[in-house]
Amino acid sequence: MSTAAKERPAPVATADPEERAAEYRRRGWWREETFLDDLHRQARLRPHRLAIAGRRVAESRTDTLDYAELNRLTDRFALALLELGVERGDFVAVQLPNRWEMVPLIFASIRVGAVIIPISPICTEEELRHRLALTEARVCITLPEWSGTPLAEIAVRLKDELPSLRHVSVVDGPLPEGTIPFHEHFVAGEREEREGAAARLDGLALGADDPFVVLFTSGTTGLSKGVLHSQNTVHSAVRGYVDAFGAGDDWVAAVSTPLVHYSGFAQGVLAGVMLGGTVAFQDVRRNEALLDLVERYGATLLYGPPATLADVAASQRAERRDTRTLRHVVIGSAPVLRELADEVHETLGARAHSLWGMSENGPVTTTRPEDPEGWAARSNGSPIDAMETRIETSGTYGTTDTGAVGRLKVRGASLALGYHRRPEAFAAELDEDGWFDTGDLARDDGRGGIRIIGRARDAVLRDGQVAPMTELEAVIGSHPKAAEAALVGLEPASGSGGGNVIVAVVVPRDGRGPTLDEVRARVTEAGHDARFLPDRVELVPALPKTLTGKVRKAELRERYATSTPA
Repeated sequence: MSTAAKERPAPVATADPEERAAEYRRRGWWREETFLDDLHRQARLRPHRLAIAGRRVAESRTDTLDYAELNRLTDRFALALLELGVERGDFVAVQLPNRWEMVPLIFASIRVGAVIIPISPICTEEELRHRLALTEARVCITLPEWSGTPLAEIAVRLKDELPSLRHVSVVDGPLPEGTIPFHEHFVAGEREEREGAAARLDGLALGADDPFVVLFTSGTTGLSKGVLHSQNTVHSAVRGYVDAFGAGDDWVAAVSTPLVHYSGFAQGVLAGVMLGGTVAFQDVRRNEALLDLVERYGATLLYGPPATLADVAASQRAERRDTRTLRHVVIGSAPVLRELADEVHETLGARAHSLWGMSENGPVTTTRPEDPEGWAARSNGSPIDAMETRIETSGTYGTTDTGAVGRLKVRGASLALGYHRRPEAFAAELDEDGWFDTGDLARDDGRGGIRIIGRARDAVLRDGQVAPMTELEAVIGSHPKAAEAALVGLEPASGSGGGNVIVAVVVPRDGRGPTLDEVRARVTEAGHDARFLPDRVELVPALPKTLTGKVRKAELRERYATSTPA
């Protein structure tokens, strides 16, 4: 049952940065407190409340910290960073999967005034070199290896190359020469209890407006850009996110995404600490096991991409778990299909919500509990309180059956400080009124929200209408014979006339992929216009992707532009 939509706050009328900042503070989107203050408050008010639960899947164990323990380890880790020579304004790189150590490292970095750089353990050596060099990181905390890649050895090689990188600390396992054992240096010994420990930390902590974290973009067209956020730009996004779902201190989130990405880092860890709730995660992707976290910790919210939630729903059908506490299933990174929304509701008893965001802003739009039933399958939602959206329609991108399509621009309190050491690249995306060009195409959803169509650079036009690429990919990827799919448009053969050739690149499920006729039937059954039916199907063992999971479509276009049609 839907209720009347909450009245949106009036837009911030001025484009002047100082006036806008003052208005953000007046509205509570920005504040003087920090996430470290949130942690101190929770440790005082609810010291024994479970803060994090980190499941180690292969070892069949779960590491937990309550707020008192998290607060104590934050000081201990902060003092350990000081002993490594980390100074206020330095950068600390953390290359870890979803492990408990990541969480106190976030707060310890704030405590000593350092900027944290979360980095995925699947980061390539070239990309890791780029990130460490760009930020001039002083310390890199990593693993001995991950998925067969010798992470610690790579980090040591880079330490020899990069004069700014002074220390490599290794979590668990064998230690290459020249590295520091993490648990011996950071965890063992109660540094925080020593005389004078508190005084060493006084006055170092980052303020709410200081640079706080560098989150790297996907790098689909080259080396990634480092998105620099303050605690206030993140707070406004996190505040809007939890407020959209009416969250309080009973918040228990099961997070399937990496803690090194915005969704896990901010919507998971920082949201949980801000509210005094609990965040549960696991160190490897094991979607069928996520419901164990939901049942064990009484999760109220489950977050993940569509493929993850489809696996979760299938797991629930195969082995039923108690999900009565679950209120919201938030689906990001791709469109929510109606069949997935229905399956989530039927198997988990919770409502599916669609969310759209990016590293530069965090969550910008989301559907809400008061929206009509099934709205997540038709919209990416309306803006959180701290953000505005605008669709600039110029006719360049044509229309869809439901309205004009244009470039999506956003503005508000959650916009990042910029790209680290690349201010010109960030400025190029901003207009004089502070609107940031997201690079996405969207249309109005008819209720004050948006529906994402796809990336502007990947747009495919047929008869003056733009193909809804993200929806078509979701539909084809949901075929029983497909694990996932991507669409690319190729230039038509010389003299052939017509529009772009649409190629569906499909990863087969269980080794057997769908035929072109089967793909076309799937698209037709989903109600899409016949003009957008794919012309070719190419089967591949895996899609080329960035570190954040985005498909490298430029690579696919280059590959199939010169190949013989299947």
